[in-house]
Amino acid sequence: MRKGLDKSRQMGGASKQAKCASSAEPMAWTREELEQARRWVGKLQRRIAKAQREKRYNKVKALQHLLVTSRAAKMVAVSRVTSNKGKRTAGVDGVTWQTNAEKAKAIGSLKRRGYKPIPLKRVYIPKKNGKKRPLGIPTMKDRAMQALYQMALEPIAETTADKNSYGFRKYRSCQDAIDALHRWLCRRDSPEWVLEGDIKGCFDHISHEWLVRNVRTDGEVLHKWLASGVVYNRLLTPTTEGTPQGGIISPTLANITLDGMERLVKSRFPSSRPKGTKGKWQTKKVNFVRYADDFIVTAADKETLLEVKAMLTVFLAERGLELSEEKTLITHITEGFDFLGFNVRKYNGKLIIKPSKKSQERMVEKLHEAIFRWNKTATQQALIDQLNPILRGWANYYRYVCSKEVFCKIDHIVTSQLMRWGYRRHPRKKRYWTNRRYFISDGRNRWTFGFKYTKDGKEKTYSLLRLADIPIVRYIKVKAEANPFDPAWDEYFAKRADKTNRQRKAKGARVARAA
Repeated sequence: MRKGLDKSRQMGGASKQAKCASSAEPMAWTREELEQARRWVGKLQRRIAKAQREKRYNKVKALQHLLVTSRAAKMVAVSRVTSNKGKRTAGVDGVTWQTNAEKAKAIGSLKRRGYKPIPLKRVYIPKKNGKKRPLGIPTMKDRAMQALYQMALEPIAETTADKNSYGFRKYRSCQDAIDALHRWLCRRDSPEWVLEGDIKGCFDHISHEWLVRNVRTDGEVLHKWLASGVVYNRLLTPTTEGTPQGGIISPTLANITLDGMERLVKSRFPSSRPKGTKGKWQTKKVNFVRYADDFIVTAADKETLLEVKAMLTVFLAERGLELSEEKTLITHITEGFDFLGFNVRKYNGKLIIKPSKKSQERMVEKLHEAIFRWNKTATQQALIDQLNPILRGWANYYRYVCSKEVFCKIDHIVTSQLMRWGYRRHPRKKRYWTNRRYFISDGRNRWTFGFKYTKDGKEKTYSLLRLADIPIVRYIKVKAEANPFDPAWDEYFAKRADKTNRQRKAKGARVARAA
């Protein structure tokens, strides 16, 4: 096993080379052509964003038409739907674009004239609470058309978006939303009351009439997508509300629908005194942050949040939406709340953000399933290959908050699970023998799951990732007013492209290293 460490990887690389060598058909586009098309689309998107900022709406419409009818944008759209994770998932027509000839033909088929979307394929996936989430999978052509029109709509959505909206937006993430909360709640005079908001069936209940009236895109094409219907168990069901979860343009439409919530709240409770007036600054301490259909509102007192809730209820009703009564709560900061998998709570006046208990439980269940269900008879190397990506992905998500104790706890649980895995593999051996076989000492910890092997005359170690070894760093959120389609922010986003400019060393932590 030790000598064959890289054997499977070498075989995988050889099979890929064989597949590439067998391809003799001409390419749909070259890498240089695709890069040139992306640059051209990017320049046009900047012009759309500039026209939107200047409120030249006729210019916006003309530039959008130029983009969606260009061959460059169509090439980028086809490239996107044939290179993402769903490239092999077909719609109700069973068609996927795998060959270069099919991709080249698809570019010429993306036309508005005579376009009629095919109904969506309904698929259900499990949710965290045990329920099922409905997905609508469009055909490849419909996906490419949505990607094409989404490129023309995205600059407008970014320009008009709320400042503290972080879901489904370029260069924004969950960590930005959490850091925004930390900045608002960490001080002694910070707001103490929090409204946890959740919109009931957001994607499934958005009003079609509101979207067609207010979204700055081709209304006829948009209406065709919304009213295309869904097919489940060979039965066609018409769609009278909502945008399908699974469509490329759906997240952008949802963001446009919900944008304006922060501006509404801020207009009612401004964060500063009006110019030319004297007196104290307002003390309501109202802040708003949203990620997709989940949002948080802070305030100095409970009565203010009740007023905010009533305002948002009216705002959402105009769009065919409503708040979820069971998930929309008003909480004191000392009781804490969960948001995006994090628990935010003040202990004796100090704000602590850490992985929530539910996220910890889901992680332990996932590790248990990976070890005892899928890898009962796997080799030690194969098991390490399965577990390391799971551990690294989870740790990289939570490494920006107070997670060190939780990381140590997960490490202890994983070690116990792996000991049980070894005992089940060798029921007739003593536990001392099993532990010596699967656990080694790396100088700091003698319970490291791994093995030593020799390569090029040197002894090396192949082991399981320990979460406690990952340093805790602090994330630096993106500036709220930053717009990726505004040339004035190019230098800022170029700096943030470097990982070190998006994080800083935590107090008392050792120097961060890549995880």
